[in-house]
Amino acid sequence: MKVGMIRCQQTEDMCPGTTDFTMAKQGKGAFADTGAVDIVGFVSCGGCPGKKAVTRAKMMVDRGADAILLASCIGKGTPIGFPCPNFAMMKEAITKALGQDSKLIDWTH
Repeated sequence: MKVGMIRCQQTEDMCPGTTDFTMAKQGKGAFADTGAVDIVGFVSCGGCPGKKAVTRAKMMVDRGADAILLASCIGKGTPIGFPCPNFAMMKEAITKALGQDSKLIDWTH
């Protein structure tokens, strides 16, 4: 499976995505059901309120992603313990834009 990963722009200077990549490679965390995956894109949400996440998700699907992944920094607030206040709205907008056939994973580790 190929995934496109979207991360929080506010935390990108605190986290290089190392754990996200490790979980994807080892098939752990959110990937326990799918097994190891290939990351075909790693982008930010574009900053608050995350409106660019929708177009970036569509772009990654157009470039071969089978699923879109919202990194744990968005939904869980990892590493700073502050989840995105726009998480639910962003998730809903991406799901609506991609359609029900597209898979959206809303955490990594």
